[in-house]
Amino acid sequence: MRVSQFFISTIKEAPTEAELPSHRLMLRAGYIRKLASGLYTWMPLGLRVLRKVENVVREEMNKSGGIELLMPAVQPAELWQETGRWEVFGPQMLKIKDRHDNQFCFGPTHEEVITDIARREVKSYRQLPLNFYQIQTKFRDEVRPRFGVMRAREFMMKDAYSFHSSFESLEQTYKVMYETYSRIFTRLGLQFRAVAADTGAIGGSGSHEFHVLADSGEDALAYCPTSDFAANVELAEALAPTTSRAAPTETMRNVDTPKQTTCEDVAALLGLPLQRTVKLIALMANDKLNIVLLRGDHSLNEVKVGKLEGLADFRFAREDEIRAFFNCPPGFLGAVGIERNQVRVIADRTVSTMSDFVMGANIAKFHTAGINWGRDLPEPDVIADVRNVVTGDASPDGNGTLEICRGIEVGHIFQLRTKYSEALKATYLDENGKAQVMEMGCYGIGVSRIVAAAIEQNFDERGIAVPAGMAPFQVAIAPIGIKKSDAVRNAAEQLYAELTAAGIEVLMDDRDERPGVMFADLELIGIPHRIVIGDRGLKEGNVEYQGRKDAQAQSVALQDVSKLVQSKL
Repeated sequence: MRVSQFFISTIKEAPTEAELPSHRLMLRAGYIRKLASGLYTWMPLGLRVLRKVENVVREEMNKSGGIELLMPAVQPAELWQETGRWEVFGPQMLKIKDRHDNQFCFGPTHEEVITDIARREVKSYRQLPLNFYQIQTKFRDEVRPRFGVMRAREFMMKDAYSFHSSFESLEQTYKVMYETYSRIFTRLGLQFRAVAADTGAIGGSGSHEFHVLADSGEDALAYCPTSDFAANVELAEALAPTTSRAAPTETMRNVDTPKQTTCEDVAALLGLPLQRTVKLIALMANDKLNIVLLRGDHSLNEVKVGKLEGLADFRFAREDEIRAFFNCPPGFLGAVGIERNQVRVIADRTVSTMSDFVMGANIAKFHTAGINWGRDLPEPDVIADVRNVVTGDASPDGNGTLEICRGIEVGHIFQLRTKYSEALKATYLDENGKAQVMEMGCYGIGVSRIVAAAIEQNFDERGIAVPAGMAPFQVAIAPIGIKKSDAVRNAAEQLYAELTAAGIEVLMDDRDERPGVMFADLELIGIPHRIVIGDRGLKEGNVEYQGRKDAQAQSVALQDVSKLVQSKL
């Protein structure tokens, strides 16, 4: 491809709202252009990258036995009402009506549609297992679209759905898809980690997320360097302390904390380790107050809390609700002396083993020190794991301690079991002619998100440096003075023809721009190999070759450069 016949629209500065490197660089390199909040046009360069990701996904899905189809993006409300998700899915769903006032949605996912296909088309156990997939545009009305295509409202997704006559068959396909996803991300040249995950709104039982490792990742991942354990922090279990609760050594007393409303400030004032403090979090569920007690240096895990009995739809208590019960402003709340018959006290496992700890006194500007369970405070109603794990916690598999890293979720696989097939009555006839409900699996990859995630992992001060398999072109030819020098033009044309004939994707910059402009653009857009042709080098029969991540260019004989590039590809 010649630049004169293509379309490159690089810019020097990205808009100020572009926070992440991937968002800034995709805009600067002309990969994408913003249409509206969370809506982007994929420009020619960006589309080439997107299609390369899509092709790798398609090839590996086909190898795994997946069968491609394409479902409608617009879905009727009736299907979602059958599964009960029309209201449950929430405001993320874009609901629309046709001219006859019939309700539809722009599909955020396709469990209902594919299960409807299965219940209509699959009759016998002889037709199972099946694994259908599509690569299609989805829409989710994000409350705060940000980070470019990383969290857009419209995005490209590969979603696959498998149907089975037994759970054992589902487990086999789940394993195949786990391995398929690992091959996809390996082929794309990404550093990634698969972690056990919560099933969330999709539902089902087993679940794994695939994360591209990057400091900018929204998700915290817990892993054990000395074992195979890895899980999203929202799922990773915080084991109970192995030491028993120590006997009290202090008397309970109120201490003056005039401006200290956080555990950090209270600990600093009293000269205590933060681990000696306890914070109280007030939650409402079913019009009943629940209080959660966490150690001062720990953070609440909302996913774990939502799994406790009666807390599936909890919310944080409002200030007026807090004042009505505690008769005290937030920042000084405690559990000593409260009406226990009106509230449920949930203590994290770590807190349940603490002694001589500090907590709010339910008096403005005061905290209580020297608190002990049993003596000063009735035992908690519930003891549960409700916190996020931290670095140094014992690994749940018993083999070492945990580390925390950041990741960008690019894939998620689920064992759905029968959640949707039961709701939609998707059955098949078994060997005895008896109707049985199908087992299901679900497997998603954020195709467009992978592009941004790859850039987060592969960039420098000059621009994008994604792996060669994802780059918009494999090789760039930069002829200096192509309009003025017959020797440069002839050498460039000859090399361009030779590389193209070898099946290599070549971009020749024939704009007759200054070398600095050409080099800056070619580095910004992320082409992994660059060949510079100039009169000075040609006089000695040489050209310059430089890899995108190389510190220096090297002089190579013109007759050898094609072989050199092909060997590197």
